[in-house]
Amino acid sequence: MNHAEVLALLRLSRTEGIGPMTWRRLMAQHGTAVAALDALPAHAARRATPFAPCSAAEAERELERLDAMGGRFLVWGTEGYPPLLALLDDAPPLLAVIGDPDCLHARQVAVVGARNASALGRRMAGELAEALAEQGIVVTSGLARGIDGAAHEGALRAGQSVGVVPGGIDVAYPMEHAALQGALAEQGAVVAEAPIGTAPIARHFPRRNRIIAGLSLGVVVVEAAYRSGTLMTARLALEAGREVFAVPGSPLDPRCAGSNDLIRQGAHLTGSVSDVLDHLPEAPHAAPLFRPSYTPTPSPAPEPPRTTAGDHGQLLDFIGDSPVTVDELLRRCHLSPAAMQAILLDLELEGRIETLPGNRVVRSS
Repeated sequence: MNHAEVLALLRLSRTEGIGPMTWRRLMAQHGTAVAALDALPAHAARRATPFAPCSAAEAERELERLDAMGGRFLVWGTEGYPPLLALLDDAPPLLAVIGDPDCLHARQVAVVGARNASALGRRMAGELAEALAEQGIVVTSGLARGIDGAAHEGALRAGQSVGVVPGGIDVAYPMEHAALQGALAEQGAVVAEAPIGTAPIARHFPRRNRIIAGLSLGVVVVEAAYRSGTLMTARLALEAGREVFAVPGSPLDPRCAGSNDLIRQGAHLTGSVSDVLDHLPEAPHAAPLFRPSYTPTPSPAPEPPRTTAGDHGQLLDFIGDSPVTVDELLRRCHLSPAAMQAILLDLELEGRIETLPGNRVVRSS
């Protein structure tokens, strides 16, 4: 893929209001990022709150900064993109990576858990990650304090580890893990979805968690409280057809309430590396909801499906204040999949609907 193509793809993905699913619909409808960018003004003209595409200069600066750091972008739908992550319906269109991109194609297991972890929890995470790395498995986590950090450190003692950061790939979070993040870039990989220079904020962490789950064949939970981000990672893993493992903890420790509950719900009880290896599949159980269907090289734009204003109104009537899956919409209406995707694209770019994880849509508030 040449420089101009990567620049156009980056501009499209960095445009405010263009999420992963909208990005894919634009690419599917227009064939190339250049054609999609050219079509944005027409879409934006019907939008209540206008948006402007990311400028070429801004995208160029990001490409130059990542190149200076020794990194590169992996593009969804191309050969170098992590194959398991590509199966997610809302996988990042572009993923920045520093380090060895080949380890993103190896068998990965995520080890995640509480930030305020106990000493025994950190020891368990480190020893389990080290044992997994000894078996040639890449250990993935989120570079957070507590269990995440212990898992990375344990894996690096015997093999490779992948760190998924919530902000820009150049931003260490927390700051005390700056050296650990550097070690991962040397002996594994660091990946990020957010633009370079982005400081992590609350809404970035769920997006980070879906990448951790999406990269991995299974997720091991070591200490997690109720309503924690760790349990969100486990839920996202289940939705993606990945295995979930949990280390049991004391019922008197609130840090273990969520992980113990996962075991009650059917997660694999895990006390050693063999408990993971015995139940780790060769491939995820879930089929992708949205397969790569475009070519990132210049090509004639596909013929757009014919739709009418009545079709737009009918589909919008089926979308309410409660999220509904695209598959359910397809069953309710009498539109072809291509026509429905084209209408959803129009409605989202007009600001009338929002696309949520799980290939669901909802009316904008």
